[in-house]
Amino acid sequence: MKRKLSIEDVKAAVMGGAILGGGGGGILEAGERAATLAMQVGTPQLWSVDEFDGQDLSATVAMVGAPAAPHPLVQPRHLMRTLELLQRELPAHQHLVALHTNENGAETTVNGWLHSALCGLPVIDLACNGRAHPTSQMGSLGLHTEDDYLSIQGYAGGATERYIEGVARGRLDSTSAVVRRASIDAGGMVAVARNPVTIDYAVRHGAPGAISFAIALGHAWLDGGVEGAVRHLGGRMLASGTVARYSCEQREGLDVGLVQLDDAHKTTLHFVNEYMVMEQQGRPVARFPDLVMTFGEDGGPLVSARVREGQRVQVAHVPGSRLLLSRTMFMPELYRPVEKAIGQAFAPQPLAQAVPAHA
Repeated sequence: MKRKLSIEDVKAAVMGGAILGGGGGGILEAGERAATLAMQVGTPQLWSVDEFDGQDLSATVAMVGAPAAPHPLVQPRHLMRTLELLQRELPAHQHLVALHTNENGAETTVNGWLHSALCGLPVIDLACNGRAHPTSQMGSLGLHTEDDYLSIQGYAGGATERYIEGVARGRLDSTSAVVRRASIDAGGMVAVARNPVTIDYAVRHGAPGAISFAIALGHAWLDGGVEGAVRHLGGRMLASGTVARYSCEQREGLDVGLVQLDDAHKTTLHFVNEYMVMEQQGRPVARFPDLVMTFGEDGGPLVSARVREGQRVQVAHVPGSRLLLSRTMFMPELYRPVEKAIGQAFAPQPLAQAVPAHA
């Protein structure tokens, strides 16, 4: 199905995306601002995967950086510049026919909407992963396992005094590291257009239907608040209380920290952008890629970068089996840097023993 995205989709996409962000995925206000601007400058289109030839070429559009960084700046011209940088690196006979986002989040669900409005390429109803995740490799469709794949990543961002742009070509881990470093130099965030693949490959290894999934969840939140959203996902509330301790620091372009509540369960949330591990009474009760999400007193989703000591919060949990997860969520090797960041091992079992919801 082909459809034009409208202003009515904005709030639902951003709120649903924020919940699926699981603490990361960007800031609500920035997501609403970007999606609303897309509606003002053009007509972004959302196409289902069956509208394309399997050999058509799409690329991931994303933001890379730490949401709590002090000086992030990504503007529409930076988004378009990343496409120019990527396209010029492709062979003369190859052209992008569509774009897709890396994940669901308050900002990331609407990744590509502004690109689409400005350049006319449709956004695919697909994400590299149906929930937010902290590292670029987790949102790269398992391309690190393809021995002959050459990653191409165009990036741009930063205020004038910090502006940086470029193209990285090479192995996925190396190019991702270059972009992560660029995000730090830019003040905390860069836009990136990366990793062109065929539609067939994206469908096999990504999360088809992810954008519609987020929009439907957003409507559930708009109609029924946090209870409606959690019920829609088949999750439950696991904790509520006042934030007694909050810490957050930027490490290698990521927000790393923890949230501790004053509740009877001694609830503690460890995050690397997204919430990775939830503990009660000192024991893990939820682990990524399960969805753990904080909500404020008003029932709105509260990302990890916006949590503050003294706030009253609720904590929801949704099993990973209720989400649209890509195969990268079941690759233990991709968890090693995140496990190191919080000092805990929590990687799930490999995909051969686990079945994601959309399989």
